[in-house]
Amino acid sequence: MDTENPSAPPCAESGTPRKNHPHAGGLTHDNTRHTTRFTVIGNHLAQHKELTLLAIGLAVHLQSLPAGVRVDIKSLTARFPEGATRIAAALRELETHGYLRRERKRVPDGRIVTRTVSCNQPGRRGDAPEPPPRPPVRRPAPPRKKQLPPVPQPAYSSPQLLQTAVDLLAGLRRDDPRLLLSATDADHLAPGVAAWLEREITPTAVRHALTTDLPADPLRRPAAFLAHRLTAQLPPLPPYRAPAAPPQGPRPKLRNCDGCDRAFKSTGADRCGDCRRPHD
Repeated sequence: MDTENPSAPPCAESGTPRKNHPHAGGLTHDNTRHTTRFTVIGNHLAQHKELTLLAIGLAVHLQSLPAGVRVDIKSLTARFPEGATRIAAALRELETHGYLRRERKRVPDGRIVTRTVSCNQPGRRGDAPEPPPRPPVRRPAPPRKKQLPPVPQPAYSSPQLLQTAVDLLAGLRRDDPRLLLSATDADHLAPGVAAWLEREITPTAVRHALTTDLPADPLRRPAAFLAHRLTAQLPPLPPYRAPAAPPQGPRPKLRNCDGCDRAFKSTGADRCGDCRRPHD
């Protein structure tokens, strides 16, 4: 291997007191170079200042295992004397500092499994750098539909009158296919048609006023065009008609004739007309 072995014996140093001196009372190394079955561990892990000793030892164990070995909490608890709580806490430490990743993958049979990845150098994923995340695609908001112009309102609307107006509007497409309206557009225009009908305009006349002399260009908003016509061509109210005066004099009453006992309407006579006329 061309990787530098960090466990190689250091070079001989001068006899400076208190520094790797056999009589200084500190740590000394008795190293032998490994040729088989060894794992290179970086000092950034072995001398980590924030990881616990259990987390460092667990990271070293994970980096020494071959690929495919199960390293879930249950398997690690069966391997080491530490309990599941301590091992789970150590795994969370390694995951927090980047020495461990958990990835959910879908296997060919459709199941989703959790794959544990041991990282010997946090912040690097394999030999190739990970591509930067793509910015989210912003789709343009759909254009807001313009509101239809207002239409005249009837003085006294009734469900039957509005239904007649809706039926009239739904049949306009028979005169011109461009006048195909949605249910929402028909509900908006129905009061305007009802205002025409209460002015004593027949449905045939209303349909004729809405479908005559249409422009040759395509109607992009047929409902807006009809709303304009209903407002601009609204006929005036019919003249006021006074109610007919009641007939003068007493009203005839039904009674029986004193002569023939037949019923007839009388204003005071006792006999019917036949009994009052001389007989032949």
